[in-house]
Amino acid sequence: ETLGLAEEAQQQRQPAERDQAREQRLSEDVALLAHQPAAEPALQQQQQRKAAPKQTRRGRQIFGTRPQAQNVKKSFQRAGHADVPLIAEFLHSHAMSSSTVLVATRTALEDLIGQLEGDALGLDTEFLRERTYRAELCLLQIAWTRGAFCVDPLALEDLGPLRQPFTAAGTVKVLHAARQDLEVLAPGVGAIAPLFDTQIAAALAGFPAQVGYAELVRRLLGHELPKGETRTDWSRRPLSAAQVEYALDDVRYLLPLRDALTAELERLGRSAWLEEDLRELVDPALIVVDPDKAWQRFKGVRDWDEGRARLLASLAAWRERRAMSRNRPRGWILDDAVLREVVQSVPRDRAALARIPEMPEGVVKHSGDELLALVEDAGIADPPPPLPRRERPDPVLVARTKRLSLVVQAVAQELGIAAEVLATRKLLEEIARGADAAQTLHGWRASLLAERLVAVL
Repeated sequence: ETLGLAEEAQQQRQPAERDQAREQRLSEDVALLAHQPAAEPALQQQQQRKAAPKQTRRGRQIFGTRPQAQNVKKSFQRAGHADVPLIAEFLHSHAMSSSTVLVATRTALEDLIGQLEGDALGLDTEFLRERTYRAELCLLQIAWTRGAFCVDPLALEDLGPLRQPFTAAGTVKVLHAARQDLEVLAPGVGAIAPLFDTQIAAALAGFPAQVGYAELVRRLLGHELPKGETRTDWSRRPLSAAQVEYALDDVRYLLPLRDALTAELERLGRSAWLEEDLRELVDPALIVVDPDKAWQRFKGVRDWDEGRARLLASLAAWRERRAMSRNRPRGWILDDAVLREVVQSVPRDRAALARIPEMPEGVVKHSGDELLALVEDAGIADPPPPLPRRERPDPVLVARTKRLSLVVQAVAQELGIAAEVLATRKLLEEIARGADAAQTLHGWRASLLAERLVAVL
C-alpha cells in the first residue's frame, strides 16, 4: 500500500518539473566540482569495432572477479587496445556536456572524497570480462546526498583513496544486485561494508526475486530510464555524454530507493529479515574463488564413481588456477564439455587425449603431460568402471520435493513474496533427501518454514 502511494505520487509529477529538478541537480554537481582541472583534448577518434556485451546492473547479473588496478596503458593493452593513444589526465571529450562529471585524476578524486557527506553512498560499476578471467573495471559511479559522479579507473594508478569511504562503518553503501560489484571492487578498495542491496530488499517487499534496477526505479519512483547504452564497450575512450549520463543514472536513484524500501520493510515487520540477508552478502567466501571447489560448477556428476570424482576435482582445480594465473576465461583454457569428456573417457596417453572431440591441439601439445599425470593420480582402474546409466528421477524423491514446494508456495502467497525468495528447488531437494530443514534453510527462513516442511515429510 505504501509503495503504491509512492508510485502514484511520483507518476503525477509533470515532465517539466522532473526536467527542472534534474537540471538543478546537475548544476549543483558542476558548482561542487568547479575546482577540477580543465579538460584535456579528446582522445583521437579510433576505428569502430563491435561493442562487447555488458553485464548490466539494470537486470540480472553474472558474477566474476577483477584484477589489481593497473595503469591505463596496460589496461588498454590487455583489453586489445594497444593502438589507442592514451591521455591519462582527460576529464571528458569536447562533445560531453559540462554538467557531466567524470573524475580522472587522483587530486580531483581526493578533493571530492573530502567533501562527501551523509550516511549513505550509492555505488555501481561498468566492466568487461569477455576476454579475461577477472572482470576489467572500466568505470565506477558514486552517488551521495548532493549529486553523482563517475570515476575513471583506467586513468588512475589505483583506487586507494576510495578505501576509507567504502569501508567506513558509519556510511551505508547502497547497490543493486551487489555481489558482482563487490567482486569487481574488492581488489582495489577491500571488503565494502556496511551494505544495502536494493534488489534483496525489493524481493523481501514483494517484488520479483531478480527485479532489475530500471524496473524498480519505474515502479517506485515513476522514472523511466533510457536503454540506449546497455551494450556499450566501457573500455573505449573518450566516453560520450550519453554514456556518462547512462552510467550516472545507475546510481542517481539508489538512495531514494533505499529510503522507500526501508520504510516498506519496516511497515511489513521484515527489517530483521533484510539485516540477516545483508550480513550474508558480506561473507568473503562469496567473493574469493577456491579452485578446489571449481568442480561444483558441473552438474550431473553426483553418481560418478570415486575415481572419476577425484579426477573431475583435480582437472577443474587445474583449469581454474591456470585461468587465474593467465587472466583468461576458463573456457579458453579447457572447455567444459572437453573437460567432462576427459573425466568420462579416462585417456591414458597423448593419442587418446587427442582423440577427444574438440580437444585443442595446443592443449595436447603444451599441457598433455600435466593432464595425463592428473588422470594417473586419480587412481582409476584400467579399464575404468562403466558410467552410471541416466535413470529417470526417483519418483519418491520427486513426490517429496513436490510436497515441500507446495508448502513454500503457500507460505510465499501468504507473505506476498516470490517462492524462490524463501527456498530454492535445490534446497528443497536436499531436504527431500534427508537434510535437516532448519540447518539447510537457517535464520528467518527456517523459523517460517522448517516445522511446516518437516510435517509434510
